[in-house]
Amino acid sequence: MADARTTPAPPAITHRSDYAPPSWLVPEVALDFALDPAATRVKARLAVTRNGAHDTPLRLDGAGQVPLAVSVDGATVNDWRIEGEQLVIPLTGNAHVVETEVEIAPDRNTQLMGLYASGGNLCTQCEAEGFRRITWFPDRPDVLATYRVRMSADKVRFPVLLANGDPVAAGDDDDGTHWAEWHDPWPKPSYLFALVAGDLAVNRDTFTTRSGREVALGIWVRAGDVPKTDHALTALKLSMAWDERVYGREYDLDVFNIVAVDDFNFGAMENKGLNIFNSRYILADPDTATDYDYDAIAAVVAHEYFHNWSGNRITCRDWFQLSLKEGFTVYRDQGFSADQGSAAVKRIEDVRGLRAAQFPEDAGPLAHPVRPESYIEISNFYTATIYNKGAELIRMMATMLGPQRFRAATDLYFERFDGTAATCEDFVACMEEAGGIDLSQFRLWYSQAGTPRVSATLAHEPGSGRATLNLAQKVPETPGQSDKQPQVLPLRVRLFGGETGQPLGEEQLVILSDASASVTFETVTERPVVSLNRGFSAPVIVESDRSAEDLAFLARHDDDAFARYEAMQQLMLDTLIAATIEGEADTRAVVAAVADTLDDPALDRAFVAEAVLLPSENFIGDQLSVVDPEAIFRAREGLRRTLGRTLEPQWRAACDIALRRPYAYTPEDKGIRRLRNVALGYVSASGTPDAAALAWAQFEAADNMTDRQGALTTLASGHAPERDAALDVFYNRYADNPLVLDKWFQTQALSSRDDTPVLVAELAQHPDFTLANPNRARALVGAFAVNQRAFHAAGGAGYRWLTDQLLALDRLNPQTSARLLPPLGRWRRFDPIRAEAMRAELERIVATAGISKDLFEQASKSLKG
Repeated sequence: MADARTTPAPPAITHRSDYAPPSWLVPEVALDFALDPAATRVKARLAVTRNGAHDTPLRLDGAGQVPLAVSVDGATVNDWRIEGEQLVIPLTGNAHVVETEVEIAPDRNTQLMGLYASGGNLCTQCEAEGFRRITWFPDRPDVLATYRVRMSADKVRFPVLLANGDPVAAGDDDDGTHWAEWHDPWPKPSYLFALVAGDLAVNRDTFTTRSGREVALGIWVRAGDVPKTDHALTALKLSMAWDERVYGREYDLDVFNIVAVDDFNFGAMENKGLNIFNSRYILADPDTATDYDYDAIAAVVAHEYFHNWSGNRITCRDWFQLSLKEGFTVYRDQGFSADQGSAAVKRIEDVRGLRAAQFPEDAGPLAHPVRPESYIEISNFYTATIYNKGAELIRMMATMLGPQRFRAATDLYFERFDGTAATCEDFVACMEEAGGIDLSQFRLWYSQAGTPRVSATLAHEPGSGRATLNLAQKVPETPGQSDKQPQVLPLRVRLFGGETGQPLGEEQLVILSDASASVTFETVTERPVVSLNRGFSAPVIVESDRSAEDLAFLARHDDDAFARYEAMQQLMLDTLIAATIEGEADTRAVVAAVADTLDDPALDRAFVAEAVLLPSENFIGDQLSVVDPEAIFRAREGLRRTLGRTLEPQWRAACDIALRRPYAYTPEDKGIRRLRNVALGYVSASGTPDAAALAWAQFEAADNMTDRQGALTTLASGHAPERDAALDVFYNRYADNPLVLDKWFQTQALSSRDDTPVLVAELAQHPDFTLANPNRARALVGAFAVNQRAFHAAGGAGYRWLTDQLLALDRLNPQTSARLLPPLGRWRRFDPIRAEAMRAELERIVATAGISKDLFEQASKSLKG
């Protein structure tokens, strides 16, 4: 029997219901850093004030630091104590100056939280609870302070010293060090603190705000990478102008800096005036970055800039309100990206991402509301639900209010809560007040997990002139929530004539708020076909009685681009599900619909590429009660082969168009390249003898990474000699470029070859593979885990390998390890043999001594859910 005295206590759970205002406020902070990778000294001077009538001592959070000194009002004190990860100081008065000194070791900080070393530079990441790894502080988002920061460091090793706000002073010392002082006049929580010291070069520009303030812009990178920052700098200026025009938000400092680092847990961080980015979201040129990379860089630059108001000027009261800043800001960056190119294609991409990440989350053991009720480790709630579903909640409110009232509501929100730590309720209340709408029931979106399912049937009696749309909704059970109430669903709907293809009346916005409802349409002069949830106006799963004929009709005639795409995807999905279950299916409707789409000259090529692309294996699996990876793979490959062979002339024509065009980063050229690479995949799937040669020719002739990686992706799933040749050429060309080498690892991890699990295990032993870099870990481990067929190959080797990697990674970087676990947690969706093998690995994780609370929470919830 195990000795109970040696069993570690389960990690503490934080509940939203336990929120209480901070006992002490810190209106002013002064920090003094003596920077050194091995031993950095941090002196903190906190002006603290008692918040209310109480006798609670001052409690400051801290982790991984060596305390050196504590003083109060200039006098050294000895009555302080350490309780867990808190420094406790008894104070009698209502206002004091508390000073502390600590020592930290950035070069041993593999968690990449707090102050750490990356590529010879020093940088910070403080969201959510990293500031406590720098100095003692009440590390919670509702403690807002103004910051003055002084940094000193070796001038040769760290010639650049950056922090939040605006620069105040700088100078040299006689001992070879130099110093710089920065001041941020805007109160901010500690998670927005930032500091960077290093040997960096800068790409500079300026932006003049609408009130005439000239802002100095700078993107700081390694000297050789400066030419790759032009796209990000352009995106920044476009973002600043867009936020002024669309939301009336103006930048408020004299300086805005961005720093790119190679080692980063997130995509980027919105620290006030000093954004720190994962280098993959800054560096780009045609030879090393795909069109997807370019688009992602613009979106992330915009996202972090938009946080200046939706996250910084107004922050979240507590971490349960995380979607207040993230959901709203994702909605804003999606709007920005839609305005830069094709709004229809952007909406398709956003919904595909929601369905790939958030819908499975909502349907699995880790399901949680947009505003969670509890957590063990807050870092585990940086999820697709908080970000992407949170953005859909904002979109639904914007749809119901309309553009003018929504803008009035956001203006009210920014005005009323500027300089405060707010809640999701505060935001919704502003929507109600300025929009003149009751959102009482809509608030259920913040508290209920799960994706609503809407059933829709259309009844029409010929000659009656009337049609009735019958709707019903159900929110499925999720862990901890079994009794669900109907939610408010804004559904955009339109009818089309089945004979003429013409609209039968205007589009209607149907607000479904009951369990069921009926909508009657008048003046219906011919057989109607219904277009549902146009523009994906509500994040729901729609189940309708539309036939394959109806879906093919909408794929040709619907005037809403997303609905047209959706009809095509549903037609494909129905065919693929039938083939998966029955072993075969009638593919004629799909082939005809794809052919019509390819031959329509009025359609944007980017839209065509999205429309003709088959649903992913994972998405097909999400529709089945029991996932059969091999059957899904066979069904999908069979339809790809049929489409490839039947429409081979059209696919080859799409390849030829792009071949004749030199590289340009324009919406039109991006669409042509996108279609070209989709077409190349279909040619390869057809089995034509020259498929590998065609892909190799594209690989060799490519003048850009989009076409080069597109060809490599096609070759990587095959067995032709060109495969190995292309992988070798690609590796040798980019061996010194970490971001491009990530693509090399990822492409192989996503291969559909039978031996992919073996190849991935071999790649984990490659000299260039390391778990210490989050990008590299995600490129191989993360990519393999979402390769449904390879990960779930019979025998369970993929499960064991993933678990080994997660446990090794957890010792270095718990956040990244925990974020890679979810594919293992969906074990209940699979057959008993696979399910038992996956569950056993989760049990192995939970039983491992010393694992982080990050990984423990994800694994233990996956077992219970």
